[in-house]
Amino acid sequence: MAEETNTGGGGNAGMAFIIGALVVVVAVIAYFVFTGGMTQKKKVDINVSAPQLEAPKVPDAPKPAG
Repeated sequence: MAEETNTGGGGNAGMAFIIGALVVVVAVIAYFVFTGGMTQKKKVDINVSAPQLEAPKVPDAPKPAG
């Protein structure tokens, strides 16, 4: 009796699809990382300054008794 051997590569189609999908996902992630994605570039100018305050005057020292 002769043994039948199947040397076809039909099982590799699923693996190729998965690898192709992973390549596409990595490409999309790289696009968003390197181009800033879909965010709008906003220029924000924050001015944090308080008014100049002066310390209260210290009262004169009491004169010694005597």
